Amino acid sequence: MLDHNTIEIIKSTVPVLEKHGETITTRFYQLMFGNHPELLNIFNHANQKQGKQQKALAGTVYAAAQYIDNLEAILPVVNQIAHKHRSLGIKAEHYPIVGKHLLLAIKDVLGEAATDEIIDAWGKAYGVIADVFISVEAEMYEEASTQQGGWDDFRSFIVDRKVKESDVITSFYLKPADNKEIAHFLPGQYISIKLEIEGQEYTHIRQYSLSDAPGKDYYRISVKREAGPVNPDGMVSNYLHDTVTEGEVLQVSAPAGDFVLDTKKNTPVVLLSGGVGLTPMLSMLKTVVEVQPQRNVTFIHAAANGNVHALREEVESLTSVENVNSYFFYDSPTEEDRRNNNFDVEGYVTQDWLVKNIPTIEADFYFCGPVPFMKSINSSLKNLGVVEERIHFEFFGPKGSLEESVMIEPVSV
Repeated sequence: MLDHNTIEIIKSTVPVLEKHGETITTRFYQLMFGNHPELLNIFNHANQKQGKQQKALAGTVYAAAQYIDNLEAILPVVNQIAHKHRSLGIKAEHYPIVGKHLLLAIKDVLGEAATDEIIDAWGKAYGVIADVFISVEAEMYEEASTQQGGWDDFRSFIVDRKVKESDVITSFYLKPADNKEIAHFLPGQYISIKLEIEGQEYTHIRQYSLSDAPGKDYYRISVKREAGPVNPDGMVSNYLHDTVTEGEVLQVSAPAGDFVLDTKKNTPVVLLSGGVGLTPMLSMLKTVVEVQPQRNVTFIHAAANGNVHALREEVESLTSVENVNSYFFYDSPTEEDRRNNNFDVEGYVTQDWLVKNIPTIEADFYFCGPVPFMKSINSSLKNLGVVEERIHFEFFGPKGSLEESVMIEPVSV
């Protein structure tokens, strides 16, 4: 436990962190990777280049300072980050390295304003926060390795099938190389793929939502090709699309993540997705149909057009179930789309449309997709009176805020 004086000092730094947080975290990564380049085998290089990681960590530090006397308030965020850490292979021995360089960065950026008293207080606070993460993650590592079909760290999987789903999305069916049982997962969870790309000094790890229902003898991920060399994410997605072939072996972590469908509830469920955000939504849809056939589910997907709309047939095959309805939105339909009636609505998912078509605001709403899509959906649902507890969403990458005025909430990937 922290003493009263330490807590007061930490709280006094909140305004400074709000102003200089990203500068501090940018300097932190420069210092840490300079002294420990081996950690680049774990961290997402694309998020580093795009500044997402720096912003996410700034949010973590800011939240920790705000709630240093009530860390239970940020346990949901801690849990989200811990899932990511376990999936990536971050261990207890990494925390002292992070703590050391975070304090160095605070001192470096704030200069004389970072007194010995402040640095000492942050050293104590970091120790307490790190212990919370280490404890939560230790339980997750234990659960991942001891569950039926589970394993430690990364395990070899063979690409059993590679299926092109659209012009930009390809599915990979992964089976364990040792032919042994694989761990169950919850609809909405993800796995990490670790790649060694020729010509790259460090390994690259990316997390992909599982796009099929659990209970199979394989895992399926459906990966969007990120366009062009300018986009840092393109290195991994293009490698998977262009280089990885059937029969190749990939390193895979056990499923993780807390954005999952609650199958203990029987309330209507509305699944909304944009682009490749359909992957966890499809897993949820299939699960509802398999294990809760009486549950009312509405599946809403937005895409540019039929050329980039993946896994359409799988969704359509489920709409024959009595309680399942689906709607496809195309904002740039092709002439072929128009001829074949490939979509239900031209344009975007709007609040007015939701008012007329969702079954009830008492449903549970799950959504995933590009940030502008999610901001629009989140705003619409709140305007309609949907309570916070019924709104669930997932970011691909470091977690951002759907409210412009709210500080970025953290996910460490």
